[in-house]
Amino acid sequence: MNRIAPMGRLLAVAAAASLALTACGGGGDTAGETAASTAPSAATSTAASSAPAAKGDGTLTLGTVLPQTGSLAFLGPPEFAGVDQAVKEINEAGGVLGKPVTKVHTDSGDTTTNIASQSVDKLLGQKADAIIGAASSSVSESIIDKITGAGVVQFSPANTSDKFTTIEDNGLYFRTAPPDKLQGRVLGDLIAADGNDTVGILAMQDSYGSGLADQITKTAEAAGASVVERVDYDPKAAEFSADVAKIKAKNPKAVVLIGFEEGAKVVAELVKQGLTADKVKWYMVDGNMSNTNYLKMPKGTLTGVKGTIPGAEAPEEFRDKLRKLDPKLDDFTYAAESYDAANLIALAAEAAKDDSGASIAGKLAEVSGGGEKCKSFKECVDLLKAGKDIDYDGISGPVEFDANGDPSVATIGVYQYGDDNKYASKALEYRTGKIEG
Repeated sequence: MNRIAPMGRLLAVAAAASLALTACGGGGDTAGETAASTAPSAATSTAASSAPAAKGDGTLTLGTVLPQTGSLAFLGPPEFAGVDQAVKEINEAGGVLGKPVTKVHTDSGDTTTNIASQSVDKLLGQKADAIIGAASSSVSESIIDKITGAGVVQFSPANTSDKFTTIEDNGLYFRTAPPDKLQGRVLGDLIAADGNDTVGILAMQDSYGSGLADQITKTAEAAGASVVERVDYDPKAAEFSADVAKIKAKNPKAVVLIGFEEGAKVVAELVKQGLTADKVKWYMVDGNMSNTNYLKMPKGTLTGVKGTIPGAEAPEEFRDKLRKLDPKLDDFTYAAESYDAANLIALAAEAAKDDSGASIAGKLAEVSGGGEKCKSFKECVDLLKAGKDIDYDGISGPVEFDANGDPSVATIGVYQYGDDNKYASKALEYRTGKIEG
């Protein structure tokens, strides 16, 4: 099903706002700070041009559905920190529409649980205007109808599945992470440029794994390499010996690992079957590029392994701010995208002079491109109050939404692991490209 085109998005946003937010219980305890205030409601609206626009209550309520548990739990701390830092700066600058932003954190879990759905029920019950999350594309697929059907903006800092470009979303889904077609192109080019003419792919069997595997295959083969074996595995499997054996039988020069937390088990099986990183080149992706999952392995297990993570280099000043919020933070994956998501939502509400989901969605493209450049909420909101159009360029890079709610241009970093089984915080290189259809 095709995603709604630009004019259709505006009409759908207005129509979606007519759906009342249902107060539901559920979810776990709220993590982090939850400001006490009266939550906004989505007023009734219709798509008819003569109908009044949907209105919030003047207090922007920002919810998150991000991983505190599950296979992507390592991504939770930097994502929560990014949102927290943005909200801190927004409120220090006077808040949105003259009031502090309310923030409610919840857990997304993963697809093995119903945690995300329960969390969304909790946030809708507190009448969130926009929800940041989920990190997992599959989790977002499971909750997008519930969120956007309630007239609420869903804004993911980490969804990369190509499916979201054309998904039915009532014009209310946006993301700061680029679709996998760009990360797949960068990694496919890298594999071929490193001299690997034969490649094996081990990919988790879901929209994320399959989409990346398809694009990497297409790009690597266009560059002259041959994918000699591809195994789409069940990430819930107890072990992966048969999957790895299929790759070993084809004797590839490079092995691409596409998955989440279970990637540690796949790595252990590669080592067990003799496909170690000093004999075969390993490549990873953002879902398994972790600085925690491999620390229990013998030192040097991942030496030289390369991988890709969407996002421009986060300035050290930004990292220092996040460390003050969370002193244990040593992984900043998708922190900048989360920070930018919160800022963009706040700026869209300011531009619309309204905090309802429909109004925010209607202004997100406008505040992200075509106006005067600005790089912080305060700088941008001052321009808005002066009657100027703005173009917010974020920490994660130049965010400029296309008609599908995707960033039209994005940056991918190429990282490499050291002897300590952690990848260096500074990338080997950053590649910026357009998100092509």
